[in-house]
Amino acid sequence: MLEMLRETLTSLGYRCLGTSDPEEALTYISDGKCRIILCDLKMPGMSGLTFLDRALREDPGAYVILMTGSYSIESAIEAIKHGAYDYLPKPIDRQRLKKTIGDLAEQFDRLRRIHELEQRLVSDIEFHGIVSRSPSMVDVFEMARKISRHYINVLLAGPTGSGKELVAHAIHQMSPVASQRFAICNCSAIVDTLLESQLFGHVRGAFTGATETRAGLFEYANGGTVFLDEVGETSLAMQAKLLRVIQNREIQRVGSPEVRRVDVRLIAATNRDLRSDVAVGRFREDLFYRLSTIQIRIPSLAQRLEDIPALVTFFIKKYNAAYGKQIHGLARRAQMVLLQHPWPGNVRELENVISSASLVTLNDFIDVHDLPEHLQKPARAMGQDRLWRPLPLEEVRKEHIDRVLELCSGNRVHAAQMLGIGRTSLYRYLKREGKVRAAGIPAP
Repeated sequence: MLEMLRETLTSLGYRCLGTSDPEEALTYISDGKCRIILCDLKMPGMSGLTFLDRALREDPGAYVILMTGSYSIESAIEAIKHGAYDYLPKPIDRQRLKKTIGDLAEQFDRLRRIHELEQRLVSDIEFHGIVSRSPSMVDVFEMARKISRHYINVLLAGPTGSGKELVAHAIHQMSPVASQRFAICNCSAIVDTLLESQLFGHVRGAFTGATETRAGLFEYANGGTVFLDEVGETSLAMQAKLLRVIQNREIQRVGSPEVRRVDVRLIAATNRDLRSDVAVGRFREDLFYRLSTIQIRIPSLAQRLEDIPALVTFFIKKYNAAYGKQIHGLARRAQMVLLQHPWPGNVRELENVISSASLVTLNDFIDVHDLPEHLQKPARAMGQDRLWRPLPLEEVRKEHIDRVLELCSGNRVHAAQMLGIGRTSLYRYLKREGKVRAAGIPAP
């Protein structure tokens, strides 16, 4: 049987390997030597269905054709359910085998052309490191082009992980000061006393630990651009100092009476609704209007799901180069999982998923078992198996905060950012509910 199949396939123009040992065949598959496998349903030491399951685990992109001398509709259906591409009766009909292999060869050629087109498409739609073809992001790109040549302040609003920093980079790169420095400061990650020193600099002896005089980011990026990420997390006192920089183009290092002139473009980003914060007195109205001379809203990934295939192609190419892999794409079922996920972490979460999957996969295609554990579970929302019932708004609010905390693994900073509230407000809520210890969040 092996010799007959080898001769037939060779005469049809295909290169083939033959073995009567299923374990040896699985080694060929795991080494990436085979894309199409013809396998008997009954073999010594292993059944065809067991071999099929193991082969698809080794290489989800493999196509397995089962052969049997006792063909029946029921057994064919069972084989297809297990993932077989086709089910052929013995003795093998040469014309049917030729058509089956020929159809697969055409499919491979078509997939190769599609892959090449996707690669070219990603290059065509890439905008300074941002990949998108959705109308909402095209509008963002167009606005960024328009304002980049003008030295005005910009406010980028959008959820965490949506690409605000990349848009800020793009604006700087297209501006007349692209050759100057681009300085980044994450305002939510630094306490006020250190944030002031980080932005404005300090002189030696200004505070404990200030062993030398240092310039701040505004001086470092003088003539260029300063990007303030999560500016909504700053205190009112810090907001007043930022307002002075914008209005007078002046700074004072911590501990120094000397006023220094700076000329920087300020791009700020926030995941909060600053208008609401202004209304409740949490954010200075004058600073808000100074920062939002031009405001650009970055949509979440859930609002532009059509970008996921292009983003996946872009990230696979990126991590193929980083990890020395040759991954061609995602298995169909993995694609469905990604399209059904809500992506609360937006593009950043998608990149992390592709990065980890690219690292762990041993095959040419990323499959579901290569994805993080939370994506491998059935795609249903937490608590969806319970019957819906009307709830008081306070209980809905409580349940939502608990779910976000669980999603963020108890990280209060990330949870507050995702909820769009301040860290202090979240801690007060947890303390009031008596959940500080239960959530695994230490008191400050």
